[in-house]
Amino acid sequence: MADVKIKSMTESGLLAAITVITALIGVYVPVLGTIAILLWPLPILVLEVRHGIKWALLSILAAGIIMSILIEPMAAVRMVIGFAPPAIALGYGFRNGLPAARNLMLSLVTAIFSMLLAMAMLFYITDINPFDMQLDMLEETIAATLSAYEAMGMSQEQIAETKQQFDTVFKLVSLLMPLVIICSGIVTTWINFVIGTKVLRRLGYETASLPDFDEWRLPRIIIYLFVLSLVGLYWGSTRQIAPLYQAALNVNILATFAGLIQGIAIMSSVLRHRVSRWVFWLIAAFVFLHGFMAQIVAFVGLFDMIFDYRRRFAKKR
Repeated sequence: MADVKIKSMTESGLLAAITVITALIGVYVPVLGTIAILLWPLPILVLEVRHGIKWALLSILAAGIIMSILIEPMAAVRMVIGFAPPAIALGYGFRNGLPAARNLMLSLVTAIFSMLLAMAMLFYITDINPFDMQLDMLEETIAATLSAYEAMGMSQEQIAETKQQFDTVFKLVSLLMPLVIICSGIVTTWINFVIGTKVLRRLGYETASLPDFDEWRLPRIIIYLFVLSLVGLYWGSTRQIAPLYQAALNVNILATFAGLIQGIAIMSSVLRHRVSRWVFWLIAAFVFLHGFMAQIVAFVGLFDMIFDYRRRFAKKR
């Protein structure tokens, strides 16, 4: 029993040190820092799977205190609040053998809630709106870019046209800030799920796997959300209800993206034995980057949530 406790303490200390080093890289190293921040929850979930939630929480507490000393208390607290709960959720799912899809959904919801909580805390303590801060940074970047274009000798007509394009992008980004949070949660959860699965399997743990990409079927509720978002966009624009329009726009883009993923899964099923996988992924990349084709595949994926084309085709064979 004492040996187990010593082993847990040793691994907790080691993984806490790794989380601190990862945080330092995330704060002070450009480019690589972004990757480090995304992988910051990984040691926590591994520790929870191996030794339980108690040691994971103690590791988070120790890492948070050290980070507050070495970095800056506010930044350390934001990182802990924003990224530790999703790691705990993922570790819980792996440790208790939850199905992969349920584990991902639990962690995603936790990640979104944690990011919102971290932003709310920042606003409460500093009276700085994180959304406004991000938009101010984007506005400064746009102004610097326009100044660089002017210094390069671009005509006033071209600068005015470019500025109008930037203004359109700026307005769209300001409307899609809620979607940015959701996408950040998706990316963080997915990366830690995939890498965490590989690490745990290398350590000898059995982990649930997602079904083959060909068999991915997203919840049917997404098609209903898509339809409701169209209604919301219409009412929001015609009746000048800005919050409704913004919410509907975010839901519409998220549902369309989900339809695109399911549509590409259908393509994968159809092309499985017809082309090699690298050719398929080249086709998928082309579809993803081609606006018109992406819309078509997204609509196919959305309707598949109701009609299930793959099952119908399988019955006819």
